[in-house]
Amino acid sequence: MLTNSIRDRLRDGEVAVGTFQILDSAMVSEMVGVAGMDFVVYDQEHGPLTAETTLDLSAAAQNAGVAPLVRVRDNTEAEIQRALDLGAAGVQVPQVETRAEAEAAVEVARFDPIGSRGLSQYVRAGEYVGSDTYTEDQNERTLLVVQVEGERGVENIDEILAVEGIDVVFLGPYDLSQSLGIPGQVTDDRVVELMNHVCERAAEADVVVGAFADTPEVANEWIEAGVQYITLGVEVGLFTNHLASVTEQVNRSTE
Repeated sequence: MLTNSIRDRLRDGEVAVGTFQILDSAMVSEMVGVAGMDFVVYDQEHGPLTAETTLDLSAAAQNAGVAPLVRVRDNTEAEIQRALDLGAAGVQVPQVETRAEAEAAVEVARFDPIGSRGLSQYVRAGEYVGSDTYTEDQNERTLLVVQVEGERGVENIDEILAVEGIDVVFLGPYDLSQSLGIPGQVTDDRVVELMNHVCERAAEADVVVGAFADTPEVANEWIEAGVQYITLGVEVGLFTNHLASVTEQVNRSTE
């Protein structure tokens, strides 16, 4: 397991950069580490990955020095507990719009006395045998990211930020654009304004902000705005775009 948790690094003010992964490939997870990224998010919400495949990928990521996180399919006990039991460094919970939904995520992601996460030490997270400090260690090391992806979530941002046990409020610009009736227009002033508003409110509440960025240029802009947790693209998109770029540079003309 990683010795310096991603949660500790964010608490220390570091900027962490990762990417989403949807391919069932341990080599991809290793490449994320070779590339120098800090974390990888296994996307079970939009991708085909399962608990079984994610377990093996998490081991590969950790061996490469990368923190494995899971974007679960929804904000339920079964989804969150399973992801954490298999040894993920944390979870990203999609579509959190209210204080009650944020509290529900904390309740199932944290052990007593913070929450009521189901307890078994005989899991990968407990190195299969557990310890006297297993629940305390998990509460201290597990990163809980809640995704604010719509106007309603932004409207309730102060109440969400006030929920103890949340580490990162993550902004999803694509879903934000859709909630505004301009799907896909992630650089529109209305989307940027909402995201900047959350950054400002989070800074006052001393909560880390995360955001998705399609490009390094966009990532740097959000880092300047105070974002510490950046997911830079999705591995399939990065791979496809790079292939397209190098292919376009090859002269295939026979004249």
